[in-house]
Amino acid sequence: MQGLSFTFSAATLFLVLCLQLGIIESQDENVRKPILFDLHLPSTAEANQEISVKLRLQTQNEECMMVKVYLLSSVPMEGAFNYTQTHCLCNGHTITLFWDFEVIKTETFAIVLESVSEWNICPNDLGVLPITGDQYLTYRIEYKN
Repeated sequence: MQGLSFTFSAATLFLVLCLQLGIIESQDENVRKPILFDLHLPSTAEANQEISVKLRLQTQNEECMMVKVYLLSSVPMEGAFNYTQTHCLCNGHTITLFWDFEVIKTETFAIVLESVSEWNICPNDLGVLPITGDQYLTYRIEYKN
């Protein structure tokens, strides 16, 4: 009987450890993701070629949030690269953003998304601000052939 008790205790300890570490995947199914990125851009470009960056944004939050999206680069860029776009991001509505810019040399740039509080963006000026995770970054390198 003592062997059964030890096996049961070891199994219980393992189950508690798995729950504590979050190994059981069913815990993550109900967690809403505030931002979902879907980014499309070519991996290479010819010198002086104009490329298009397409970013689709979605949220799983029940409430809308105001977001500001822009690109950053370590070298000065001209034109649409510098456009800042502010939108109301709501569940069930995908936002698609575009930037077209010329690649002079191999560039490293960041796509920055900030959760902001601004007037006249969301209906009735209602939107949530996350307590944490109010800025998202993703880096890309555009290689010049």
